[in-house]
Amino acid sequence: MIPTTVRIFVSTQPIDMRRSFDGLAAAAKQVIGEDPRSGALFVFTNRRSNRLKVLWWDKNGYCMLCKRLHQALFRLPSANDPSDRSVIVDGRGLHELLRGVASAPRPRQGRDRS
Repeated sequence: MIPTTVRIFVSTQPIDMRRSFDGLAAAAKQVIGEDPRSGALFVFTNRRSNRLKVLWWDKNGYCMLCKRLHQALFRLPSANDPSDRSVIVDGRGLHELLRGVASAPRPRQGRDRS
């Protein structure tokens, strides 16, 4: 359970999921505009919305949660203003985001054997 005092920032801009701890910490500072060591959680997704990473500082180091969906997508909360780089959610909002939403199955891309 996440304490209600913890701020959770969801980036509205997709991030390259090859980024690791330091790259996501830099994105928290540059994209979201917050100190990555503040104790807040920073949520990032990729352009296709099927991968998600959550970064937070735990007193003596960064922690990261990674999730990849196979037949669903992460539905980001909408920003009030299109220029907003992040949206603040509560624990319930993070839970809903992590669940993902079902998406239509994509047709398999195979070789034509005719």
